[in-house]
Amino acid sequence: MRILVFQHVRTEHPGSFTDVMRARGATMRQVILDEFEPIPAAAGYDALLVLGGPQDVWETDRFPYLADEIRFIKDWVAAQKPYLGICLGAQLLATATGGAVGPMAMPEIGMKLVPVIPDKIFEDVPASCPCFEWHGAEVKTLPPAARLLAGNEACAVQAFAIGAYAYGLQFHLELTETSAVDWGRLPAYEAALEKALGPGALPGIQAQVHAGFQPLYAAATTIFGNFLDIVALHRGHFGAAAGAILPA
Repeated sequence: MRILVFQHVRTEHPGSFTDVMRARGATMRQVILDEFEPIPAAAGYDALLVLGGPQDVWETDRFPYLADEIRFIKDWVAAQKPYLGICLGAQLLATATGGAVGPMAMPEIGMKLVPVIPDKIFEDVPASCPCFEWHGAEVKTLPPAARLLAGNEACAVQAFAIGAYAYGLQFHLELTETSAVDWGRLPAYEAALEKALGPGALPGIQAQVHAGFQPLYAAATTIFGNFLDIVALHRGHFGAAAGAILPA
């Protein structure tokens, strides 16, 4: 199983998801878009994982690679290939498939419990899923073909699906124990944190992550494992990804 990974900044990486890939024998190719690494051809990959980042989906003039990424995602999902988008990755999925994304009145940041609707992606996960939020934009209007899977008072669209294989999760699961500190060094994230919680809030956020890391990790590895089950189901229905074997 080969997974193509789009990263928008080096410090926002697959994190704990790599443990699941390793255990399941999956390999990945990471593309660091803000370092101008080119998007490869889709052939040869079984799934697309798109992670978060400090960019916003409407900033295509400032970050031209976002427009290329949106086109790639649109074609990928239209081909009914498995997709998992996290935070910005969920917003890009919504944008690529006819939804609308915009800024929030107040960023949502911190450890949360988000109620989820039963779905394959959430099998064996608590009804109130442990997760981590750090976003100042949200899906304002779902794509016409989407079904809502989670929401809360701060953000009405926390998770959604399109068809049987494409998922967007506004919240983060993939954290390592140092991710919050790494992200807090990014200027856009630092500004959002200060707006939401005031100056000097990062140690408190890191303490939240430390205290809640084990339930978060359990949810992360279960949900990503469920996604890999969905990828395997797709391979069973449609066959393995076409194309030459590529380096990891």
